[in-house]
Amino acid sequence: MWLVTLLLLYSLQEVHSEDVGSTRLYFVNASLQRVTYSSSVGVSLPCPAGGTPSAILRWYLATGDDIYDVPHIRHVHANGTLQLYPFSPSAYNSYIHDNDYFCTAENQAGKIRSPNIRIKAVFREPYTVRVADQRSMRGNVAVFKCLIPAAVQEYVSVVSWERDTVSIVPGNRFLLTSFGALYISDVQKEDALSTYRCITKHKYSGETRQSNGARLSVMDPNESSPTILDSFQAGEVYAGQSIELPCTAGGYPSPTVRWLKDGRPLPSDARWTRRLTGLTISDLRQEDSGSYACEVTNSFGSKEVSGQLHVIDPLRVTLSPKNLKTGISSTLFFTCTVEGSPEYTITWYSNTEPIVPDQHISIQGQHNDTLQITAAQKFHSGAYQCFASRKGHTAQDFSIILLEDGTPRIVSSFSERVVNPGEPFSLMCAAKGAPPPSITWTLDDEPVVRDSTYKTSQYTLSDGLTVSHVNVSSPLIRDGGVYRCVARNSAGSAEYQARINVRGPPRIRPMRDITAVAGRNTYITCRVIGYPYYSIKWLKDGMQLPDNHRQVVFENGTLRLTDVQKGADEGTYLCSVLIQPQVSINQTVHVTVKVPPLIQPFDIPSTSVGKLMYIACVVSSGDMPIRITWHKDGQLIVPGSASGVAIETKEFMSSLQISKVTLKHNGNYTCIASNAAATVSWERQLIVTVPPRFVVQPNNQDCIYGKAGVLNCSVEGYPPPKVMWKHAKGSVVGVGNPQQYHPVPLTGRIQIMSNGSLLIRHVLEDDRGYYLCQASNGVGSDISKSMILTVKIPAMITSHPNTTMARKGQTKELNCTARGEQPIIIRWERGDTVIDAERNPRYSITINKKGDEVISTLKLNPAERGDSVFFSCHAINSYGEGRGLIQLTVQEPPDPPELEVREVKDRSMNLRWIQRFDGNSIITSYDIEYKNKSDSWDHMYTTRNISPTNNQANIVELHPACVYSIRMYSYNKIGRSLPSKELTISTEEAPPDGPPMDVILQPMTSQSIRVTWRAPKKELQNGVIRGYQIGYRENGPGSNGQYSIVEMKATGDSEVYTLDNLKKFAQYGVVVQAFNRAGTGPSSTEINATTLEDVPSEPPQNVRAISVTSDEAVITWAEPPRLTLHGVLKGYRVVFWSLFPDGEWGEMQNITTTREQVELRGLEKFTNYSVQVLAYTQAGDGVRSNVLYIQTREDLPGPPAGIKAVPSSPSSVVVSWLPPHKPNGVIRKYTIYCSSPGSGQPAPSEYEANPEMLFYRITHLSRGKQYHIWAAAVTTAGRGNMSSKVIVEPAGKVPAKILSFGGTVTTPWMKEVRLPCSSVGEPAPTIKWTKDSEDSAIPVTADSQRQILSNGTLVLRSVKAEDSGYYTCTATNTLGFDTIIVNLVVQVPPDQPRLTVSTTSTSSITLAWIPGDNGGSSIRGFVLQYSVDNTEEWRDVFISSSERSFRLDNLRCGTWYKVKLAAKNSVGSGRISEIIEAKTHGREPVFNKDQPLLTHINSTHAGLNLQGWTSGGCPITDLMLDFRPKGTWAWQSLKANSTTQLFLSELREATWYELKMKACNSAGCGNQSSQFATTDYDGSTIPPIKSARGEGDDVKKLFSIGSPVILVTLGVALLFIVRKKRKEKRLKRLRDAKSLAEMLISKNNRSIDTPVKGPPQGPRLHIDIPRVQLLIEDKEGIKQIGEDKAAVPVTDTEFSQSVNPQNFCTGVSLHHQALIQNSGPLIDMSDIRPGTNPVSRKSIKSAHSSRNRYSSQWTLSRPSQSQSTASARTLTSDWRTMGSHGITATESDSYSASLSQDTDKGRNSMVSTESASSTYEELARAYEHAKLEEHLQHAKFTITECFISDSSSDQMTTGTNDPADSMTSLSTPSEPGICRFTASPPKPQDYDRGKNVAVPIPHRANKSEFCNLPLYMKTDPFFRKQGELHDPCPAVPPREASIRSLTQRAYHTQGRHKTLDPAKQQALTLGHSGLGSLGASSGTATLPQRTLTMPSSNTAATASTSSTSSNPTNSNKVGGSRDSLLESSSSALGRLQKQSVGAYSKSYTLV
Repeated sequence: MWLVTLLLLYSLQEVHSEDVGSTRLYFVNASLQRVTYSSSVGVSLPCPAGGTPSAILRWYLATGDDIYDVPHIRHVHANGTLQLYPFSPSAYNSYIHDNDYFCTAENQAGKIRSPNIRIKAVFREPYTVRVADQRSMRGNVAVFKCLIPAAVQEYVSVVSWERDTVSIVPGNRFLLTSFGALYISDVQKEDALSTYRCITKHKYSGETRQSNGARLSVMDPNESSPTILDSFQAGEVYAGQSIELPCTAGGYPSPTVRWLKDGRPLPSDARWTRRLTGLTISDLRQEDSGSYACEVTNSFGSKEVSGQLHVIDPLRVTLSPKNLKTGISSTLFFTCTVEGSPEYTITWYSNTEPIVPDQHISIQGQHNDTLQITAAQKFHSGAYQCFASRKGHTAQDFSIILLEDGTPRIVSSFSERVVNPGEPFSLMCAAKGAPPPSITWTLDDEPVVRDSTYKTSQYTLSDGLTVSHVNVSSPLIRDGGVYRCVARNSAGSAEYQARINVRGPPRIRPMRDITAVAGRNTYITCRVIGYPYYSIKWLKDGMQLPDNHRQVVFENGTLRLTDVQKGADEGTYLCSVLIQPQVSINQTVHVTVKVPPLIQPFDIPSTSVGKLMYIACVVSSGDMPIRITWHKDGQLIVPGSASGVAIETKEFMSSLQISKVTLKHNGNYTCIASNAAATVSWERQLIVTVPPRFVVQPNNQDCIYGKAGVLNCSVEGYPPPKVMWKHAKGSVVGVGNPQQYHPVPLTGRIQIMSNGSLLIRHVLEDDRGYYLCQASNGVGSDISKSMILTVKIPAMITSHPNTTMARKGQTKELNCTARGEQPIIIRWERGDTVIDAERNPRYSITINKKGDEVISTLKLNPAERGDSVFFSCHAINSYGEGRGLIQLTVQEPPDPPELEVREVKDRSMNLRWIQRFDGNSIITSYDIEYKNKSDSWDHMYTTRNISPTNNQANIVELHPACVYSIRMYSYNKIGRSLPSKELTISTEEAPPDGPPMDVILQPMTSQSIRVTWRAPKKELQNGVIRGYQIGYRENGPGSNGQYSIVEMKATGDSEVYTLDNLKKFAQYGVVVQAFNRAGTGPSSTEINATTLEDVPSEPPQNVRAISVTSDEAVITWAEPPRLTLHGVLKGYRVVFWSLFPDGEWGEMQNITTTREQVELRGLEKFTNYSVQVLAYTQAGDGVRSNVLYIQTREDLPGPPAGIKAVPSSPSSVVVSWLPPHKPNGVIRKYTIYCSSPGSGQPAPSEYEANPEMLFYRITHLSRGKQYHIWAAAVTTAGRGNMSSKVIVEPAGKVPAKILSFGGTVTTPWMKEVRLPCSSVGEPAPTIKWTKDSEDSAIPVTADSQRQILSNGTLVLRSVKAEDSGYYTCTATNTLGFDTIIVNLVVQVPPDQPRLTVSTTSTSSITLAWIPGDNGGSSIRGFVLQYSVDNTEEWRDVFISSSERSFRLDNLRCGTWYKVKLAAKNSVGSGRISEIIEAKTHGREPVFNKDQPLLTHINSTHAGLNLQGWTSGGCPITDLMLDFRPKGTWAWQSLKANSTTQLFLSELREATWYELKMKACNSAGCGNQSSQFATTDYDGSTIPPIKSARGEGDDVKKLFSIGSPVILVTLGVALLFIVRKKRKEKRLKRLRDAKSLAEMLISKNNRSIDTPVKGPPQGPRLHIDIPRVQLLIEDKEGIKQIGEDKAAVPVTDTEFSQSVNPQNFCTGVSLHHQALIQNSGPLIDMSDIRPGTNPVSRKSIKSAHSSRNRYSSQWTLSRPSQSQSTASARTLTSDWRTMGSHGITATESDSYSASLSQDTDKGRNSMVSTESASSTYEELARAYEHAKLEEHLQHAKFTITECFISDSSSDQMTTGTNDPADSMTSLSTPSEPGICRFTASPPKPQDYDRGKNVAVPIPHRANKSEFCNLPLYMKTDPFFRKQGELHDPCPAVPPREASIRSLTQRAYHTQGRHKTLDPAKQQALTLGHSGLGSLGASSGTATLPQRTLTMPSSNTAATASTSSTSSNPTNSNKVGGSRDSLLESSSSALGRLQKQSVGAYSKSYTLV
């Protein structure tokens, strides 16, 4: 049975719900919501909706009115296309041409509507566009805007710009923005010579307009604050689009632009592009919304533009369910989901009608987004739409609903069966309906109740099928019988029944009496239970049934009585069941019959008003009592005077009486009779008739054409009369008659209103005539009334020209034709002004009538230029107005061009002209005329028919030093212009004739030579000397002998120039030439000089390394190539460092030797080493060799780093250990030893463990017995040292113990890290992890990133930098707890380096950089990428990690390059630096005007002098020539191979030739053209083709005019020379300082580059005296903030809170809460030099703008020999760089700075250049004094870093390793340069030398002054008090190196100086025996850099020492040489550990 049930269920699953069907609706273009079109074009608009099968498409207005056709105005095609035709302005109707429309689609599925579509017509309007003149400074940006009138701004856009009638192609310096503006970048003087126009186009009419011509006024740069030129405002944009936010400013210096979003710098995003025009954001997203600000800043101020940007997602609507088919009475829910803008409103429609909530429909939700339909009816079927709207944008979605009859039906059921008692059975009944029905069960008409016997269930499948089960698990006899299932829902019910027989003794259940209704059927069931039985019989009155045709007995024993009758069927019935032969059982039931009432049919006759009415209702049969009531139209009738009805009721009848019938008595009357059996009714209609009559009669009426009109006609009567309108043609009374009337066709345009009136929505001319209103209702005769409709035509223009032409001075007529109701007035307007012909005689107006048309003519006599405007004619009558627009263009000859001279040479001039007004006709050509000023125009020269596309021309073959007159004409098709304004010009002067004098060469560095000379003799200068060309060439073997040329401007009689980027240690020859405006004169005699030595450029060769022992290796090499030494080889230096297994590098070490072999001893065992070798000369270290890798040999391992033993049971312990700190090889195994004291065993037990295992379980031990356990590691070399012993005792109850070890774990970021915490204990311990955070420990909880495994291991996934820290694992049980601490260090990629350009040459670019933060891992190297500026082909160069500069060689001469740099560590590559640009020296070739072009000429040959070409610094690669006889077309070409002389042969004799030459190099090409003539056969010369020579008088006039100009020029030059001389005197001492630096260079012995690994680098204090700024830099403190480095200014008030204002010593730590930030260094580079990134320039410039605001006054003082007096100078400090925990000033020589007590006084005593020079002299004297001191006798000097400005070469040197590059010429520096050098002490063995040298010591310092002394002086016993063995100065302790007593933790390499409370400061511990005791003190570690605290009166700092020696010379002096000043590292620490004596440093600052 169960199997049958399952099979039946499976079959039910195959039944699926029906789909809605193939009928569907859809949208073609639902996004169409706005259509704008031109009134002169029209528009066709397809319906955006559709359907399948074909849907009916209709258009409506947004108000719901139908669209009607208006002939020639609007029409809806059969396919649903809405067409609006072109129309004249007089036909405009806002109801049609500017309204909201929507379209609907309807078919069987329903009806949907489109969103509202705004359709708007645009007229042809007169407008002009305008461009305003602009002003800009040279080098700034100019912005032109096209000013469009607001009335047409929405429809008119800028399509192009013109410059002097030539279209501007965007690119180079000209940019066109998306909003139509023209940007001109880098404005030049020649930009002011042009006019600029914008061209616009109307989007819909296609008309174009040209603006006026605007000019640009270009001014010389003048210092000023920024001025906003273009800005943006708030806007709203849809997501996915792009937007341009304009922001451009002018000012000088050029302002920098910074963009902010919501007050923060813009995040990096490829979608955000910064351009000259502003900020462009593409692919907008919602998160781009916010407040945008554009800050423009220069050194004189700043401006800001801000605006709010709102990014809106387009609305998207989804309605669910999409399509639904269900039954009537269902409950439906629709959900409208809206995405996009958060602000919207929702509207619901059903079949295009707005939904109004009622008893069935409700709208719910916060946004009305849910629609609920309860008890749905058939009329609820159709389409439902949800519309979401926001600010004119609408989105929608729809759903189709189909409702069917949902009456339930039984689709599957059970059958009759026989079961045994106790045999379970199951009955299933499945029904379907809508809504899904519920099923109930009965047994023999009794409900089946769920209990222990009956188990019922019911569920509904997804297709709506309801399934119900009845399960009987153990049936009894009483469970048999007839089972019935009934399915019910709100639509109806269905049932099914069948008998279930349970075997057993049969019996009959008791039966209840039955009441039957006469005339209906009744069923009587004999409720038999038990089985089997033989038969069931029914008896009545002793007779077996059936006994007539109305009785039927079914087999199952049911008796049916059909058409029950009271007398015959009432009584007692007997059911007899035969259970055995002759044995029956019986049961009786009594049937009572009730008779329902029966109403005799009746009718109600029609009647009229005022009559009587009697209606009788008689019940002919039925059981009494009977109740009779009356209803009218479904409502109970209440008798009385109000209703006018009386009711009289008797026992079986009722009558309704109306005494006076009125119209209100019309309706349906119902008689209802009811008794106990049933209720019956009879209904009939009462009709009261009224004949029709007029309420409002039609009257004659006037309507206006194109407007709406209503013809009134209102009637009444009953039944309501039907109104019909008829129309007859004719406009005069009597023309039409009734026989000619025709029914009016009812269309959308013409409709009959509900009251009978006729509505004409758009009146046409054809609508005039007779109208008849006729009404009838079948009562009486019809009524009718006629009227006449007269259509009034408003005035309209029917004909006029759109555009027309006229010639200036001639008569022009303009015609306009109008029609409409007379009289018509026609008015003419010129632009916006009404023309009054009476007052202006130039105008005349005439009127002519032709039929119904009026023609008006406007005559202009004569036409003038100002008539080129829009004219309009206006036709006006009483009913409207029409307008016609005429554009008149008056043509005339053009205005003369504005001629100007662009360039004048000795024999030619370049002309440029501007054509202002073209006469409204295209320019066809130009003519130029010129003559000698003294001649008349009859002797002129003419250049004719110049192309109109040209705006410049060259006039050649002029004579030098002559005066010419020039004029010009322009032509169009109308004629020739007047001549232009006559210009007078003078030709140029000639080149100089003499060379410069007294040329002297002086080598400066290995790559530079200084050249000095005097100007040529005055009589040979031939004008004002403008500058000089310096030619230089290498004179060594292999040189090509060509000169490289550099050029400089003249500054006076004496000149100086420094040649740089020369070859090192090479001889050069130099010549100098002077030039003026005419050209270059002869060169000086060549003089030779040799550059200085430099470092080797190649490493040693054949470097090899051999590992000798486990701690010794031998390195060998060969000498570098001789040509690469660049000097005398002094020796070699070997640099080596270790590579640890974790990827980190050890400290760098170096050994210096003169041999070609070195032994490295004391190496780490079994360790990888990297080795490099370099050679050095007197100039310094050379290039290192490639890294060579070597590994030392294996040795015995060290002891295990740690060991633990804990009991794990009464007989076992677990031992764990750590690998040795120094495995010295590959660990092969571990040996564990176990012994028990007193056990008597002589030898301990040994256990072996695999090298991978770090724990071991020792078993079979005795409880309560102590054991000693230790371990040792084993390599191939043997067993290593034993670990320490641990004691353990096995026990049953074991406290919690952790087997794992704490310590430091280092890992790269984004990796998974496991921190083990294995534990033992009994009971089992619980594990808890915490992470330290400042003052508390935070529990570690499991999440997606963190997981604690069951064995206690903490798993961290994808670790980041913030995961670093101290983690504590605690194991706890009831007997105790144990903890370990793990320090997790997460390594990240390094930060971007700061890249700058150091120097450039013709073929190389030298770069320098400062690395960023190394990310916790040593920097492995750098990747340098470079490419040519206009390409993206990047080349990679890999650079060693120790390098801080690099030179790119073999570059193209005179070429721009882009460079970027990235650092790499063990984690990966870091951020790429900002891209910088640099250009190699050189330019395109130029021909020297002083050189003759031809060496000699004869009749057939000409010799060309090719040496006149100067290479521009780049070798000439190609030289091409073209020549031809003058007057011919064909050119002859020749390519020259020689660079000296070339001969042209086979020339024609006595012929003039044209010659063109082009020379090219890698920087570009130069051109030179000339003319020459061959001689005649006899050698005589031929005359010029044309010539015009001036007279001597003209020359005199020219001289008289030019003399004042020359005098003024000479005066300005003299003033410039005087100021230059004064400036040079002021800078003389600066040059002396440079000499000091050169002297230091000679002592320079450069140290090895500091390795990456090591403690943090100390900040550097440098005093930039000419700029008077105090800068503090910390290279490790760099933090990238946005794109620029950040500077946090500190005010005086803030600084004074923590700094003692009385004394500020160099060598103190400054701490302030405002500075506790991780911001990085900013280098003051006010003179932004080439080679720096433009973005960096902006950031630096903007930083300077706030300098004065935050500057403080400081005093620079030098201790004198008197305690009480000191010379002081006031400095202006600019604090702009902070470390991460404060500012630390490292120790300087003997200068101190303190806050000035009088700030105003300090401002008035700013240090000038002279005082700065005197400071340099003091530094120089200090150096000379220091040479006498003991500690400087054998000192080495190192140039550590330079930032030097050289205005002449426009280069910048930054941090170079090359001392020659570090010192550039200091002549006329525009900004300061900064150099630092450090004096390192002699070796200890040299200390005793020169003890007898007298050292002047001023006095013995007290304790406070002692702290201010330089470190080297503190070591002198003279300065110490007797018995004072240690440094009495308080010291700042370094950052605590451990927490929770982790004494073995090393100092972290990235630590920073920590800000300490003075009360908590501790002394720095330094042992006299060296630094071997570092870390011995718990909780602290020593920094390898000396840092002093500021003296304070309220602190008492003590210095604890662990010294055993009192010799002061053995005390530690921490710091040293380059390490202490620039890159302090662990190498310094290593040297201190080995030598037990440190170095001191003295740092100087040169500016």
